[in-house]
Amino acid sequence: MEIILKQDIKSLGEKDDIVNVKPGYGRNYLIPQGFGQLATPSAKKVLAENLKQAAFKQDKIKKDADGIAARLVDVKLTIGAKAGETGKIFGAVNTIMISDALKQQGFDVDRRRITFETEPKFVGEYVANLNLHKEVKVKVPFEVVAE
Repeated sequence: MEIILKQDIKSLGEKDDIVNVKPGYGRNYLIPQGFGQLATPSAKKVLAENLKQAAFKQDKIKKDADGIAARLVDVKLTIGAKAGETGKIFGAVNTIMISDALKQQGFDVDRRRITFETEPKFVGEYVANLNLHKEVKVKVPFEVVAE
């Protein structure tokens, strides 16, 4: 029995894969739980069209991410934070601050796509990793200065 998977199943396959399963497994588990649907000829045509459209959208998103990445190469950010005499920051420099600093320079990057190599706890220079796309990653240096 052929089934089109609606979501990833660890031992079986990924979303939108067409897999062969035993009829009882497909009829009694996969289809009722909403994990898959019968792979009829019309369902296969719909799946092919959906995959083609998704690939087109992913190409557009990747091109946009490549454009942003090319412009981010020369960017260096400065983040102001309250710090003690030893240079230790009160509070923390977080991804929201990096996102706001990028917005001031004209880049709209979601804060959830920003990570740090090392957590900024002292005044100094650090690197933020921007995951613009699953294939496009950019490292942006930033400096934490005492206000």
